[in-house]
Amino acid sequence: MPAQLLDGNALARQIRSELTTEVAEFIENNGVVPALAAVLVGGDPASQVYVRNKRRDCEEVGINSTLHRLPETTTQDELLNLIARLNRDDAIHGILVQLPLPPQIDSRAILEAVSPNKDVDAFHPENVGLVVQGQPRFLPCTPAAVQQILVRNNVSIAGQHVVVVGRSDIVGKPLAIMLAQRGPGADATVTLCHSRTPDLGAFTRQADILVAAIGKPKFITADMIRPGATVIDVGINRTDAGLVGDVDFEAILPVASRITPVPGGIGPLTRVMLLVNTLTAARQLEM
Repeated sequence: MPAQLLDGNALARQIRSELTTEVAEFIENNGVVPALAAVLVGGDPASQVYVRNKRRDCEEVGINSTLHRLPETTTQDELLNLIARLNRDDAIHGILVQLPLPPQIDSRAILEAVSPNKDVDAFHPENVGLVVQGQPRFLPCTPAAVQQILVRNNVSIAGQHVVVVGRSDIVGKPLAIMLAQRGPGADATVTLCHSRTPDLGAFTRQADILVAAIGKPKFITADMIRPGATVIDVGINRTDAGLVGDVDFEAILPVASRITPVPGGIGPLTRVMLLVNTLTAARQLEM
């Protein structure tokens, strides 16, 4: 029997519907509209599409959004000055700096310049530290999306062996930490693998839940999957054949019990988690 598809689009619609109600209640109770400022430097096509989708999502749930579009030639000081203005602006609750940034700009310096209270991507070292401590101000968006698709589809996490393939600061590392924490949606035994893990398949075949976030198209093959495992594909890779994930979807479909498609899996939920964090930021800043 083919694996059950974990539909990220349907779940994203459900969460946006919930958020629409929560945002309306927040506005009624506080007289303030949650607001997200997005900063886009340069003309990267994928970034432009992503920012456009985020703005549409904000409009749907009642969150204000503004876009600060800067030229490719923007200097680091110019970008830092903009972020400082947004940090001081009480009408802005969340700040999103779209990556990648042009090579003349130090991305780490920029992300660390965003106020931790407005860092709705949860990239600031203070927010990363709070996630590690199990006391998050915000959860990083893609790891939160993975956790939500598991929890809301009643996939058991507690006591399960989760293998995460990919050790990026944005996905792999924080996700491993989140799933190993105590509490709902966690309590897993987590193995974090990466490109230098010898005999990777020996680890992936042990997984009750396998998360692929390595950034290589169709890297995870059917022989690397334990029959009946849940497979979460975080990868989005542009190929001549179109968008594909990090797993060989068609080959793994008969082996896994559940699997996320690409596109239509984790991507839509990642955008929704940004909205969740923006509302959280507004609640905290308006207390």
